[in-house]
This record gives sequence, structure tokens and C-alpha cells, in this order.
Amino acid sequence: MPRFRYKAISPDGEISEGEMEAASEAAVIDRLREIGYLPVRARQVAAGRRGGGRRSGLGHTLSQTQVTTLTRELARLIGAGVSLDRALIILIEVSDSEPVKRLLTGLSEEIRGGATFAAALEAQGRTFSRLYVSMVRAGEEGGALEVVLERLADHLERSREFQASLKAALIYPVILLLVSVLSLILLLTLVVPQFQRMFDQAGAALPLPTQIVIAVADWMQAYWWTLLLGLLVLLLGVPKLLERPAPRRVWDRLLLSVWGIGPLVRRIEVGRFCRNLSTLLGNGVTLLTALSIVRETLSNSALAEAVDAVAERLKTGETLSGPMLETGMFPKLACHMVRVGEETGRLEEMLMDVAGIYDQEVQHSLKKMLSLLEPLLILFLGVLIAAIIFSILMALLSINELAF
Repeated sequence: MPRFRYKAISPDGEISEGEMEAASEAAVIDRLREIGYLPVRARQVAAGRRGGGRRSGLGHTLSQTQVTTLTRELARLIGAGVSLDRALIILIEVSDSEPVKRLLTGLSEEIRGGATFAAALEAQGRTFSRLYVSMVRAGEEGGALEVVLERLADHLERSREFQASLKAALIYPVILLLVSVLSLILLLTLVVPQFQRMFDQAGAALPLPTQIVIAVADWMQAYWWTLLLGLLVLLLGVPKLLERPAPRRVWDRLLLSVWGIGPLVRRIEVGRFCRNLSTLLGNGVTLLTALSIVRETLSNSALAEAVDAVAERLKTGETLSGPMLETGMFPKLACHMVRVGEETGRLEEMLMDVAGIYDQEVQHSLKKMLSLLEPLLILFLGVLIAAIIFSILMALLSINELAF
């Protein structure tokens, strides 16, 4: 049975910390509540680790995992009847991370100075997104801060899991691509020059494929620095260029039109749009305000402009689904499902269903693309290496014929 390390508040107000064997995190929390403790945190102890130690945080900003954990712990404390100010103090005392402690201290000071929780979050810079702050503000105004924080934690957890799965899926193709490029560079800069000396000594005319391979190898040996310069321009210059609105708009529209990649980007963005919009509407944020917030969460500027156009049409009294369909940027399925949600009064639920559909389609499309990408990379590398070897063999055979 797995072991969990927990932190809880005892009936007399003391911070208690220890380990417990249980089937799940929920079981640990239930057991602590049964004995009169107020659970703050319960995490599974990794294999080979017991007790754990303090880990000093790096930097002043928090990771998405830290923000998710902090949100869920705060929701549990507030749900147990602890005041917001007291909950922040408790989390400061039990936190193992210095950046988290500094952030919580700043929040506590803002609240003691008379600021609302949403205003205190907004004062912390970019640590909390506008979506996060707006949901907290709606929760405070509606008296449902605990519910909002739980929903936020769930939302952040789903986003983190999706990003983690995407990165895990791309690891192997990226490694394969790097190994392929490195193999070609080593072959052209170390192996081919050895044969070139032998061909020069023979003095025979070389076949055209061999001349091409040797010319490429000579160029790489003489101008290898241009490859590094080009890579630096690609990694540093292109992102800077894309920070400008006009080039970014052209790039985003081009990206949506690329075969295979465009539909995938569109599904990712529409899924994010629907999930965030549903979350905001479910917490009492008005539709126009929610659209302005969701617009900032989209990474594709072409779709963001489409959201602006939809918002302008809404101001004239139109529905959401009609302008979405007319922009041509949103899939027809999403528009029709939104229309059904508007007609049945279940827009929030329908938006979440749309997000779920596109999340599944994105996972399926990624698996399909990666299953094709890996053999294509292997085939591409094999063809290039075979072409290089074949050109060298042609030269060797031509030299042998001259010798006889």
C-alpha cells in the first residue's frame, strides 16, 4: 500500500506532520478528519524516499504545479471554515518553498491592507493569469470562493496534464531528429574526408553523386559556423520577429492553413477557448467579459481576432453561435453545439462538452501524426546515409576499374 506524507492542523491548533499508509490521497484526508484533524496537504511518497527534506525554490515565480497545489490547499482550508487571512498564514507556516512563502506573505499583506483577494492576486504580477484573477473575483462577489478555487485547481490540473502528455509524446521524435542530424554531420565531416584523400591520390574523375557529396562535406568543413549562425537566428530572431503584431498575424494565419498542422492547432485553440469560457460562465462572469478574458488565453492571433469580432456582434444583441460560424475560424461542429446550448439554456455544459470532444481529437491526431513522423524520420535518415554510401561506392568501383 502506498505511503502518503501529510500536513494537518490538530484540534488544539498545532501543525502536525507525518506519514500514513492509505489507498489514496482521499483516504488519508478522510482518516485525518475522523480523528479531528484539519488536513492541509497529502502527497504520495515516492519509492525510495521517506520523510523528505526541504527544497529551496528557484526564482520568484511559481510553476503551474505549485499554483495548482496552492489553489487546492487554499480551497480545502476555506471550505473547512478557516478565514482567508488565517488560511494564508497556515500555508506560509507549512510551505517548504521559499518562493511560495514570499508569494503568500505578499498576498497576506495586501489583504491585511484592505485589498480583496482578487486585487491581491493581481498585484503579484504574472504569477496568476487574468483568467485566474477574474474567476476569484467572481467567487468573492458571489460568496463561493471555495467552489471557485476547487474549479480552478481542477482546470489547472487538466491543463498541466495535457501539456505534460504533449511534451512526453514529442520527446522521442525530437531525440530521433537530433540524432539523425548529428549522424549526418559526423558522416560528412569525419568519414567522407577520409575517402576524399584516397580519391585525390588516385587522380581519377569521380562520378557526379560523389562530387556532390564531397562538395557538401567541403562546404560544411569550411563554413560550419554559418549553420550555427542560422540556428541562432532561427532560435532568437524568429521569436523576436513574431512578437510584432503584423508578422505574428501572418504567421498564425499561415499556420492554420498548413496541411495536418492547421487543423491540430485549431482544435487545441478551440478546445481551450470553450473550456475557459465555460469555466468563467459557470462562475458568474458575464459573456462579454468572459470573451475578453478568454481572448488573452489564445496563442493564435487569428483566432483571437475572430473572438474580438464575435464580441462586437454580441454587443448588438446577436447570439454567440451565429457570429462564431460566420467568422469561419471555428469548426462547424463547435458552432452548432454552442447553438444547441444557447437554445436549451445549457451553454456552460455544452461548451465543456465541446472542449472534451476536441481534447480527445487532439490526443488522437497527435498519436497519428507521431506514429507517421517516427518512421518518416527513420526513412529520411536512411535514404540520406544510403545516398552518401552509394556515392562513395560508385567512386571506389570507378577507381578499381581504372586499376585493371
